[in-house]
Amino acid sequence: MKIANHRLVGLALVLTCCLTAAAQQAPSQPVVVKGPTMGAVKFPHSAHTRVAGKCEICHHLSKPEKPNKSPQEACTDCHTKPPTPPVTTGLPAAFHNPGATAGLCITCHKTQDANGKGAPLKCANCHKKENS
Repeated sequence: MKIANHRLVGLALVLTCCLTAAAQQAPSQPVVVKGPTMGAVKFPHSAHTRVAGKCEICHHLSKPEKPNKSPQEACTDCHTKPPTPPVTTGLPAAFHNPGATAGLCITCHKTQDANGKGAPLKCANCHKKENS
């Protein structure tokens, strides 16, 4: 009887771990991020997590002055336009600088493209009016 109980506890533990991992995975539907002047970006989490390997590549740790409410919050939860203190980085700057020459998204795209991965580099490849 004790062996059967240990198996049930073990099975429950495995099931709990699987459900927890599934709950922490990226959304299955693309997230749409509105662009300030150009079209919105349809952001497929699944494609990006395959390349990045882990959420923390994009979802940084919280800052003491603005703690996260969940392990990986949406960028728009903290980065607004204009930024709301104590956050100092607005939404567009959270992704790339005004000229789109450097920043989280475009720097990664340039690196991936240089490594032969064919990541989009032109603004209109990601920012599309039909996504708005």
